[in-house]
Amino acid sequence: MKKAIFEKAGQMKVVDVDRPTIEQPDDVIIKVVRTCVCGSDLWNFRGINPVEKDSENSGHEAIGIVEEVGDDITTVQPGDFVIAPFTHGCGHCAACRAGFDGSCQSHSDNFSSGVQAQYIRFQHGQWALVKVPGKPSDYSEGMLKSLLTLADVMATGYHAARVANVSDGDTVVVMGDGAVGLCAIIAAKMRGAKKIISTSRHADRQALAKEFGATDNVAERGDEAVQKIMELTNGAGADAVLECVGTEQSTDTAMKAGRPGAIVGRVGLPHTPKQDMAAPFYKNTIVAGGPASVTTYDKAELLKAVLDGEINPGKVFTKSFSLDQIQEAYEAMDKREAIKSYIIMNGFERE
Repeated sequence: MKKAIFEKAGQMKVVDVDRPTIEQPDDVIIKVVRTCVCGSDLWNFRGINPVEKDSENSGHEAIGIVEEVGDDITTVQPGDFVIAPFTHGCGHCAACRAGFDGSCQSHSDNFSSGVQAQYIRFQHGQWALVKVPGKPSDYSEGMLKSLLTLADVMATGYHAARVANVSDGDTVVVMGDGAVGLCAIIAAKMRGAKKIISTSRHADRQALAKEFGATDNVAERGDEAVQKIMELTNGAGADAVLECVGTEQSTDTAMKAGRPGAIVGRVGLPHTPKQDMAAPFYKNTIVAGGPASVTTYDKAELLKAVLDGEINPGKVFTKSFSLDQIQEAYEAMDKREAIKSYIIMNGFERE
């Protein structure tokens, strides 16, 4: 089978490898129909996170068809169409029961990688996989895109809004205009936010943010951004700030942009070496967040919202590629030519 790997920082390549096999009783082998490149993959591609030569791709979002199941799997069977979340919760530990399956206590290997491939071995698939009615050919390409966001970015954006307790009538700031930030805007609107301030400097992303529910936009950065946000909130600050980037500047702005008692929902992969917590202390700022509860949100709300046409997060995919074009897919996101790159697997193309 074909699989993408990191040849080195800045360089992807596709290699032929053996198809994965069942290794544990709760494994599921999935034939990938659609996968993609995540903004977090760019940390490796850009060399910010060191990667060894010819190492595993960090791809972790896929939808596909179940090919084979381990002996302990009873919830899915060969032929089922599934969303493969990037998290692998068990559904019964204290964390999962509390709705934090992204921090499952039963599995040390709780995160996907290597899914930019024709087949994947999904570990701990009994509860974590999300079944989709029917088969891939029953759905339009646009719907498949939205279903794919439920493997990560839509659920991650929703997680930011949930842990920030976004509620009816709230004013919300969303830090970041990538796929997660844009999905966080959808989530804030779903949860009843009245004023949603996006933070984009790119016309195409601003337009999509507005379509998703943003009422205002702040293009400034740093203290200028904080000042502009304060002006838009009559000097009070936001009720909730959804931090969807992970950089030091974005996190600092998020801490400053909220009113006293505001909640910062953090889902941006942290790349902040240190954080001054003195100022947030005096503002009673609440900081929450971490890996998204993908399976919980998909099963409880997000899958139905997509299938019913209530939300259309698949619009974050603005360029499509084949697996053989994986280098171009990464470069398109690295150069901000695509918000999110969509990978169509061979054999599952549409006319």
